[in-house]
Amino acid sequence: MLNIFSSPWLIRFAPWFFVLLWSTGFISAKYGLPYSEPFVFLSWRMAFNLLCFALLLKVFSVRLPRSWRLWRQQLIAGSLIHGAYLAGVFSAIDAGVPAGLTALLVGLQPLLTGVVVYFVWQQRLGLRQWLGLILGLAGVMLVLQQTSMMQLQAVNLTWQGLAWVLLALLGITLGTIYSKNACEAQSPLSASFIQYCATLVLTLLMVVIKGEGAAQWHPDFILALGWSVLVLSVGAILLLLVMIKAGESTRTASYFYLVPPLTALEAWWLFDEQMTGLALVGVAVTVFGVYWANRAVRNA
Repeated sequence: MLNIFSSPWLIRFAPWFFVLLWSTGFISAKYGLPYSEPFVFLSWRMAFNLLCFALLLKVFSVRLPRSWRLWRQQLIAGSLIHGAYLAGVFSAIDAGVPAGLTALLVGLQPLLTGVVVYFVWQQRLGLRQWLGLILGLAGVMLVLQQTSMMQLQAVNLTWQGLAWVLLALLGITLGTIYSKNACEAQSPLSASFIQYCATLVLTLLMVVIKGEGAAQWHPDFILALGWSVLVLSVGAILLLLVMIKAGESTRTASYFYLVPPLTALEAWWLFDEQMTGLALVGVAVTVFGVYWANRAVRNA
């Protein structure tokens, strides 16, 4: 099973598949949240995630680790990558923060990752890599600037909503770094199962604390939940784990710059949201920034 996730072909194309799948997360949230409060949705998602991964563990004859040390590592990683990130994104959108602005702020992850690995792990970043990261951020801002400004005029942002965005940003940043630098190697299937166990406990706890009600099983809710489980939690997360183990932290994080522009394109296609010429320039700048940052890593 480990050989499948070590395939050179998969490692080469994993970032592009990941970006395509991950970018749909904001779209699925838009479909699902009208029929469920955020932590109820996430609890159902985690429960079905565990069922899917229990089946995958059985099919591929992968055993869960017996070492508490390995469990502890993945419980921490899951609490950050899934618990904090998903809770922040869903709660921010539910609190009225525009999805485009949420994507833009969470899109700061690559720069934050660069700062953390530089000051905490003393992982040196070259000038060309920093320039690539900054270019990627500039492209993201170009893509979302007009849409976000129009949305900002129609909503009243609250500190609570922005705090949820900050939680999502810190969760995915620190979770990615921790997974790369502190987690010992194990099957992505067992790692994901343990991570989802931690997240389910957290989301259920938040359902109780916030007193959230039952979900409405509308077809849009079922579609959003199914997509979130099969495409995002199974497909995208396995690809992310492959990327983290195969590449350096900042290089992996830089691909997240591609998510907001692609999300904007999907929203333009699915919901007829405005996409200007300036936004298309931003897409090109973002792609070049990611290419430049990763080229700098390979040539370092």
